[in-house]
Amino acid sequence: MENDNAVRVRGLVKRYPDKVAVDGVDLDIHRGEVFALLGPNGAGKTTTTEILEGYRRADDGEVSVLGTDPVHGDRSWRARLGIVLQTSRDEAESTVFELVNHYAGYYPNPRDPDQVIAAVGLEEKRKTRPRKLSGGQRRRLDVALGVIGNPELLFLDEPTTGFDPEARRQFWTLIEELRTEGTTILLTTHYLDEAEHLADRVGVIADGRMIEIGTPETLGGRGARTARVSWSDADGPHELRTDQPTAEVAALMARFGGEVPELEVRRPSLEDIYLDLIGKAAVTAVAADAPAVAMEAGAL
Repeated sequence: MENDNAVRVRGLVKRYPDKVAVDGVDLDIHRGEVFALLGPNGAGKTTTTEILEGYRRADDGEVSVLGTDPVHGDRSWRARLGIVLQTSRDEAESTVFELVNHYAGYYPNPRDPDQVIAAVGLEEKRKTRPRKLSGGQRRRLDVALGVIGNPELLFLDEPTTGFDPEARRQFWTLIEELRTEGTTILLTTHYLDEAEHLADRVGVIADGRMIEIGTPETLGGRGARTARVSWSDADGPHELRTDQPTAEVAALMARFGGEVPELEVRRPSLEDIYLDLIGKAAVTAVAADAPAVAMEAGAL
């Protein structure tokens, strides 16, 4: 139902003179969930997101974001959004605290600036000007400015680019806290481990089309894919592929009389599934284009 969705998209199309960037995308993002949009560069992720944010106008289809068509979104509607773009804002002459505090004034119900600065790990840099921050620290400042308005819907475009592993983990904790508070989050990322850790559901887009949507555990039939069971014995390491890993592990435990040396069970990772979906989409696109290419060749 509409009230259950922060975002509802049907038949979204965006054309440019040289290509169709978004080609009939359908998408629902439930209120309070983290949704990760995955896809290669040029797949249509950024265009789709910018239409949802109100920065671009769709050529066809229906779009509802927090119950409003972004084309008609007013100031009060925008105050309900938080946006973290790929590129950093250039606000070189204000300190971190001054910037965050200033942006808080744009919103009717902002978060506490000191709490936000602490949440993104910039407490020691609160008096520092952005031009003196490292790349990862600048990215943390972008996130602070995106969440200071206490948004209902938060857009995160490659938010942890430039973060070191510790900073990424701190950011993940912040996102988990926001979700707990009821914030809906649309995340675009090239880090598949980030999507797997944070997202309730993921969507894979390629060539402007939504290929599949599912949970990280079930996308592409992941839960039913062949598993690898490996172990070691006196003859060395062993590995087998099986659709019944539980039965194989039970048989190994019986054989070894309990603990199985170096036992490991591995299902395909989200990255494996993602690459498989993208690869199949590319093959399908080539096959679809083949008749047109053949006709052009015949005309010549």
